[in-house]
Amino acid sequence: MGHWLHRNIVEPGKLPLLLALTAFVLTFVITRVITRLIRAGKGPFGNIKAGDVHIHHVVPGVVLTVIGGFGAVASTRYGVGSALFAIVFGIGAGLVLDEFALILYLDDVYWTEAGRKSVEAVVLTAALVGFVLAGFSPFGVNDLTAAELHDRAGVIVSVGVNFLFALIALSKGKARTAVFGVLVPLVAIVGAIRLARPGSPWAKRFYRKRRHRARARSTLRAYHHDRRWAGPRRVVQDWIGGKPDPEPLRLPGRP
Repeated sequence: MGHWLHRNIVEPGKLPLLLALTAFVLTFVITRVITRLIRAGKGPFGNIKAGDVHIHHVVPGVVLTVIGGFGAVASTRYGVGSALFAIVFGIGAGLVLDEFALILYLDDVYWTEAGRKSVEAVVLTAALVGFVLAGFSPFGVNDLTAAELHDRAGVIVSVGVNFLFALIALSKGKARTAVFGVLVPLVAIVGAIRLARPGSPWAKRFYRKRRHRARARSTLRAYHHDRRWAGPRRVVQDWIGGKPDPEPLRLPGRP
């Protein structure tokens, strides 16, 4: 294990990235545990306030992210300094993305349905950083041989084609597929070939006039996909981030 860690992590200069990812994940997990205890009224924890102002943990998260980011830029990939700043950055990023929905909606939606965006942002970020840490280079050019790397034109074409597939997948309303497709080319190709989701820019542009059958198939496939995966996705999100509060019932005719 020690030899593998040195050969694949320390020697290539990936130790700060590993430390940042570990700090990021642990910070998110610990933060969610504490916020759940506060929500349940258990334990010694409580919300931080300055007078009547609730200080969200995104505030210290931004401060730590700035300190860790600038410190990492000023450091090399080797040494104690880079490792410490990587940990600080990971902690800050974990606190910030745990309240990603707050930044997105500019509202305290932490325990609402909209607050699930924070969990999605954290999981997606951790997965992407994990891909990079495992050796996947952007645009999937990590498997090129030394001779191919000398062929700049081939590298540029490979990057351009895969990026085009990722853009097509994104235009078809498949954001997660497009993001992962940047790192894993086959994922981008699958997302680009399959039918677009209804309401996506691709569907609005190409499925409106004459392709009625494609529009119907797109709607039906999206319905079955969402119905199939909505339950498992909700269970996983509840397990990771906590179950959101039920939305209040609204009487007809009232805001």
